[in-house]
Amino acid sequence: MAVDVVLPALDEAAALPGLLRRLPVGYRAIVVDNGSTDGTARVAAAHGALVVEESQRGFGAACWAGLQAATAPLVCFMDADGSLDPQDLPAVARPVQEGAADLVLGARQAVRGAWPVHARLANRVLVFELRRRFGVRLHDVGPMRAARREELLGLGIDDRRSGWPLEMVVRAAAAGWTIDEVVVPYVARVGRSKVTGTVRGTARAVRDMGHVLRA
Repeated sequence: MAVDVVLPALDEAAALPGLLRRLPVGYRAIVVDNGSTDGTARVAAAHGALVVEESQRGFGAACWAGLQAATAPLVCFMDADGSLDPQDLPAVARPVQEGAADLVLGARQAVRGAWPVHARLANRVLVFELRRRFGVRLHDVGPMRAARREELLGLGIDDRRSGWPLEMVVRAAAAGWTIDEVVVPYVARVGRSKVTGTVRGTARAVRDMGHVLRA
Protein backbone atom coordinates (compact mmCIF):
# COMPACT_ATOMS: atom_id res chain seq x y z
CA MET A 1 0.00 0.00 0.00
CA ALA A 2 1.37 3.40 -1.01
CA VAL A 3 1.80 5.91 1.81
CA ASP A 4 1.84 9.71 1.76
CA VAL A 5 3.67 11.51 4.58
CA VAL A 6 2.41 14.99 5.48
CA LEU A 7 5.14 17.24 6.92
CA PRO A 8 3.91 20.63 8.16
CA ALA A 9 6.89 22.98 7.94
CA LEU A 10 7.67 26.50 9.07
CA ASP A 11 11.32 27.46 8.50
CA GLU A 12 12.64 23.88 8.52
CA ALA A 13 15.15 24.14 5.65
CA ALA A 14 18.00 22.93 7.88
CA ALA A 15 16.22 19.78 9.01
CA LEU A 16 14.55 18.68 5.78
CA PRO A 17 17.51 17.29 3.78
CA GLY A 18 18.44 14.69 6.40
CA LEU A 19 14.82 13.84 7.10
CA LEU A 20 13.81 13.41 3.46
CA ARG A 21 16.82 11.22 2.72
CA ARG A 22 15.63 8.78 5.39
CA LEU A 23 12.11 8.29 4.06
CA PRO A 24 11.46 4.58 3.49
CA VAL A 25 10.81 3.31 -0.02
CA GLY A 26 7.15 3.70 -0.93
CA TYR A 27 6.63 6.71 1.34
CA ARG A 28 6.08 10.03 -0.49
CA ALA A 29 6.81 13.29 1.32
CA ILE A 30 4.28 16.12 1.13
CA VAL A 31 5.92 19.18 2.67
CA VAL A 32 3.41 21.88 3.53
CA ASP A 33 5.19 25.23 3.65
CA ASN A 34 3.31 27.33 6.19
CA GLY A 35 4.87 30.72 5.43
CA SER A 36 8.59 29.98 5.68
CA THR A 37 11.22 32.62 4.97
CA ASP A 38 14.29 30.35 4.94
CA GLY A 39 13.78 28.56 1.62
CA THR A 40 11.94 25.56 3.07
CA ALA A 41 9.89 25.03 -0.09
CA ARG A 42 12.95 25.19 -2.35
CA VAL A 43 14.91 22.74 -0.20
CA ALA A 44 11.96 20.34 0.01
CA ALA A 45 11.45 20.35 -3.75
CA ALA A 46 15.18 19.84 -4.37
CA HIS A 47 15.03 16.69 -2.25
CA GLY A 48 12.08 15.19 -4.09
CA ALA A 49 9.13 16.23 -1.93
CA LEU A 50 5.79 17.39 -3.22
CA VAL A 51 5.49 20.96 -1.92
CA VAL A 52 2.17 22.50 -0.93
CA GLU A 53 1.93 26.18 -0.01
CA GLU A 54 -0.48 27.02 2.82
CA SER A 55 -0.79 30.72 3.61
CA GLN A 56 -3.08 30.29 6.63
CA ARG A 57 -0.77 30.00 9.61
CA GLY A 58 -1.37 27.12 11.98
CA PHE A 59 -0.34 23.51 12.48
CA GLY A 60 -3.85 22.28 11.75
CA ALA A 61 -4.10 24.40 8.60
CA ALA A 62 -0.87 22.86 7.29
CA CYS A 63 -1.97 19.32 8.18
CA TRP A 64 -5.34 19.84 6.51
CA ALA A 65 -3.72 21.17 3.34
CA GLY A 66 -1.40 18.17 3.24
CA LEU A 67 -4.24 15.72 3.79
CA GLN A 68 -6.18 17.28 0.93
CA ALA A 69 -3.12 17.06 -1.34
CA ALA A 70 -2.49 13.40 -0.49
CA THR A 71 -3.63 10.74 -2.93
CA ALA A 72 -2.41 7.54 -1.25
CA PRO A 73 -5.00 5.48 0.66
CA LEU A 74 -2.89 5.64 3.81
CA VAL A 75 -1.50 8.90 5.20
CA CYS A 76 1.12 9.50 7.88
CA PHE A 77 1.90 12.73 9.68
CA MET A 78 5.13 13.76 11.37
CA ASP A 79 7.03 16.89 12.35
CA ALA A 80 9.57 18.24 9.88
CA ASP A 81 12.10 19.38 12.49
CA GLY A 82 14.28 16.26 12.66
CA SER A 83 13.04 15.17 16.10
CA LEU A 84 11.42 12.03 14.68
CA ASP A 85 12.96 9.43 12.37
CA PRO A 86 11.06 8.60 9.15
CA GLN A 87 12.47 5.09 9.43
CA ASP A 88 9.94 4.54 12.23
CA LEU A 89 6.98 5.28 9.96
CA PRO A 90 6.48 1.67 8.77
CA ALA A 91 6.09 0.48 12.37
CA VAL A 92 3.43 3.15 12.97
CA ALA A 93 1.64 2.48 9.68
CA ARG A 94 1.71 -1.34 9.86
CA PRO A 95 -1.26 -1.86 12.24
CA VAL A 96 -3.42 0.31 9.96
CA GLN A 97 -2.23 -1.51 6.85
CA GLU A 98 -2.98 -4.88 8.46
CA GLY A 99 -6.41 -3.80 9.69
CA ALA A 100 -5.51 -4.09 13.37
CA ALA A 101 -6.11 -0.38 14.07
CA ASP A 102 -7.73 2.65 12.48
CA LEU A 103 -5.42 5.27 13.96
CA VAL A 104 -1.91 4.69 15.30
CA LEU A 105 0.20 7.26 17.12
CA GLY A 106 3.93 7.23 17.74
CA ALA A 107 4.41 7.43 21.52
CA ARG A 108 7.56 9.50 21.98
CA GLN A 109 10.43 8.09 24.04
CA ALA A 110 12.72 11.05 24.58
CA VAL A 111 16.49 10.71 24.32
CA ARG A 112 19.21 13.31 24.75
CA GLY A 113 16.94 15.67 26.69
CA ALA A 114 14.68 16.24 23.69
CA TRP A 115 11.40 16.83 25.53
CA PRO A 116 11.22 19.98 27.70
CA VAL A 117 9.63 19.47 31.11
CA HIS A 118 6.79 21.95 30.49
CA ALA A 119 5.82 20.22 27.25
CA ARG A 120 5.98 16.78 28.85
CA LEU A 121 3.73 17.87 31.72
CA ALA A 122 1.22 19.40 29.33
CA ASN A 123 1.16 16.15 27.38
CA ARG A 124 0.46 14.16 30.56
CA VAL A 125 -2.52 16.34 31.34
CA LEU A 126 -3.94 15.81 27.85
CA VAL A 127 -3.40 12.06 28.04
CA PHE A 128 -5.18 11.97 31.41
CA GLU A 129 -8.14 13.90 30.01
CA LEU A 130 -8.36 11.58 27.00
CA ARG A 131 -8.60 8.59 29.32
CA ARG A 132 -11.04 10.26 31.70
CA ARG A 133 -13.40 11.74 29.15
CA PHE A 134 -13.20 9.37 26.19
CA GLY A 135 -11.68 6.12 27.47
CA VAL A 136 -8.72 6.40 25.12
CA ARG A 137 -5.67 4.85 26.76
CA LEU A 138 -2.60 6.49 25.26
CA HIS A 139 0.74 7.56 26.70
CA ASP A 140 1.34 10.41 24.26
CA VAL A 141 -0.58 12.66 21.88
CA GLY A 142 2.39 12.66 19.52
CA PRO A 143 2.76 14.17 16.05
CA MET A 144 3.76 10.93 14.27
CA ARG A 145 0.63 9.03 13.29
CA ALA A 146 -1.04 7.00 10.56
CA ALA A 147 -4.61 6.50 9.32
CA ARG A 148 -6.54 5.97 6.11
CA ARG A 149 -7.03 9.15 4.10
CA GLU A 150 -10.73 8.87 3.27
CA GLU A 151 -11.64 8.04 6.85
CA LEU A 152 -9.60 10.98 8.13
CA LEU A 153 -11.37 13.36 5.76
CA GLY A 154 -14.66 12.00 7.02
CA LEU A 155 -13.88 12.86 10.64
CA GLY A 156 -14.53 16.54 9.93
CA ILE A 157 -11.63 17.92 11.96
CA ASP A 158 -12.27 21.66 12.39
CA ASP A 159 -9.22 22.96 14.27
CA ARG A 160 -6.61 24.73 12.16
CA ARG A 161 -4.20 25.55 14.98
CA SER A 162 -2.47 23.44 17.63
CA GLY A 163 -5.64 21.59 18.60
CA TRP A 164 -5.55 19.51 15.39
CA PRO A 165 -3.65 16.49 16.82
CA LEU A 166 -5.96 16.20 19.83
CA GLU A 167 -9.14 16.73 17.84
CA MET A 168 -8.15 13.90 15.50
CA VAL A 169 -7.97 11.51 18.46
CA VAL A 170 -11.18 12.81 20.06
CA ARG A 171 -13.18 12.53 16.86
CA ALA A 172 -11.70 9.11 16.07
CA ALA A 173 -12.70 7.88 19.52
CA ALA A 174 -16.23 9.28 19.09
CA ALA A 175 -16.47 7.47 15.75
CA GLY A 176 -15.57 4.16 17.39
CA TRP A 177 -12.14 3.84 15.81
CA THR A 178 -9.58 1.41 17.18
CA ILE A 179 -6.70 3.61 18.38
CA ASP A 180 -3.26 2.23 19.17
CA GLU A 181 0.29 3.50 19.70
CA VAL A 182 3.84 2.41 18.92
CA VAL A 183 6.87 3.64 20.86
CA VAL A 184 9.23 5.78 18.74
CA PRO A 185 12.49 7.56 19.66
CA TYR A 186 12.32 11.34 20.05
CA VAL A 187 15.51 13.41 19.82
CA ALA A 188 16.38 17.09 20.01
CA ARG A 189 15.04 18.98 17.02
CA VAL A 190 17.20 20.74 14.44
CA GLY A 191 17.18 24.51 15.00
CA ARG A 192 14.96 26.60 17.24
CA SER A 193 11.55 25.36 18.35
CA LYS A 194 8.53 27.52 17.57
CA VAL A 195 5.93 25.70 19.67
CA THR A 196 6.53 23.05 22.35
CA GLY A 197 10.17 24.00 22.86
CA THR A 198 9.04 27.30 24.36
CA VAL A 199 6.81 27.94 27.35
CA ARG A 200 4.74 30.44 25.36
CA GLY A 201 4.32 28.00 22.47
CA THR A 202 3.30 25.19 24.81
CA ALA A 203 0.78 27.45 26.54
CA ARG A 204 -0.73 28.37 23.17
CA ALA A 205 -0.96 24.69 22.19
CA VAL A 206 -2.59 23.78 25.51
CA ARG A 207 -5.11 26.61 25.06
CA ASP A 208 -6.03 25.35 21.60
CA MET A 209 -6.35 21.78 22.84
CA GLY A 210 -8.43 22.96 25.78
CA HIS A 211 -10.93 24.38 23.29
CA VAL A 212 -11.12 20.94 21.66
CA LEU A 213 -11.79 19.20 24.98
CA ARG A 214 -14.48 21.68 25.95
CA ALA A 215 -16.16 21.34 22.57
